[in-house]
Amino acid sequence: MDTFNDVWKEVLNICKAQVAQPLYNIWFAPLEFIKFENDTVVFLVSADYKKSIIQDKFSGIIKDGFEQVLGFPVEIDIIVDKTISDNSSDKKENKSEPENKESQNAFSGFTFDNFIVGKSNTFAYNVARGVCEEPGTKYNPLLIYGRSGLGKTHLMLAVYNKLKAQNPDAILIYTTGENFMNELVKDIYNKNMDHFHNKYRNVDALLMDDIQIIQRGESVQEEFFHTFNVLQQAGKQIVITSDIPPKEMAGLDERLRTRFEQGVIADIQPPDIDTRKAIIKRKCEQLGIRLSDSVTEYIAQKIKNNIRQLEGTVKKIDAMSKAYGTPVTIEQVQNIIKDITTDNQPISVITDKIMERIAQTYNVTLADIKSDKRQAKITLARQISMYVIKEVTDLTLKEIGEIFDKNHSTVLHSLKCAEEKMQESASVKLLVINTIKEFQEK
Repeated sequence: MDTFNDVWKEVLNICKAQVAQPLYNIWFAPLEFIKFENDTVVFLVSADYKKSIIQDKFSGIIKDGFEQVLGFPVEIDIIVDKTISDNSSDKKENKSEPENKESQNAFSGFTFDNFIVGKSNTFAYNVARGVCEEPGTKYNPLLIYGRSGLGKTHLMLAVYNKLKAQNPDAILIYTTGENFMNELVKDIYNKNMDHFHNKYRNVDALLMDDIQIIQRGESVQEEFFHTFNVLQQAGKQIVITSDIPPKEMAGLDERLRTRFEQGVIADIQPPDIDTRKAIIKRKCEQLGIRLSDSVTEYIAQKIKNNIRQLEGTVKKIDAMSKAYGTPVTIEQVQNIIKDITTDNQPISVITDKIMERIAQTYNVTLADIKSDKRQAKITLARQISMYVIKEVTDLTLKEIGEIFDKNHSTVLHSLKCAEEKMQESASVKLLVINTIKEFQEK
């Protein structure tokens, strides 16, 4: 490792395996490394409450990480500089909530008119429009789910923009499950729950992305449960999105699951090839470029499951075309997209993504699945992971065992247990089928 920043990156990877992803995103990733001297690592944060929580809850994990990487123990010192609050993680919070003119402009491009409708998303599109026609009544709550990059956030922000256009005085909040949790922790620490309640319970519509994040914390679920009830009883609109349906959220409180399922649940599937071509053509129109039918066909054939990847590929083609002053060739397009298609990723990346997908469902971590822990949900997540990896990859049972540090017979036993659980539980069977389909299509 060339610099101490490289050391910090290694430490972060170790910490990431020790805590849930939302906690890592809130408390570890934003830490700003300042210096290392006299065996003391100095970090900068933007608020006293952040310093206190990191010192009380997570300093041990950070110290252990440094000792693993450096081979000797270190001390942790955290400096508070409140002047950086607008330039660190707090900026992310503000950006995700269109409560000011600057933020509204950032989200103004997401409309129903520029959303490409196809067989895979027609229902979600129609009910989202229906929300705007009768907010708080007909489709309340509305939950849109589907894997990343399929347009869930686009539809949610289209609802936001339409409601705001219809009633400029309406109080609307768009946020994420992670930000909701982050704000809750902050206001609990500052003993300022009145601020939290006033913000989230006195709105005309609450739109929350990535609701699955809240299943990792009991207190945040409890708070969202009461917020949900207050808004629904007042006839206020609730729109939420998730990567998975409520029935697959193993860590979700049953009271919340029931309320989500009482509303309208709309899924967005990967777009068919005609829709993918339409998305490519629309992006070309926006950028003012033209692609041949053969290039459009090739991109649509190679990138099947992520709209953002389709749009990103077109942007790269535009940049390359301008840089060289000539139309791109199929060979150049191949080079552009080869790094983002699964068939070019190392097998270890694919297997980790499979395990992360299943870990999310069972409210465990990737490190838990790879460990020797024997808690029921961790064991089940490990068994299902082995089963899906066997179905999706060409790995032998011995090679699968090496991923989990298990022998051949243990893998065989795990596969048998997974099959039995699929026969006993429809939700487990659905999870396995959907996960296999998700990774086979990539």
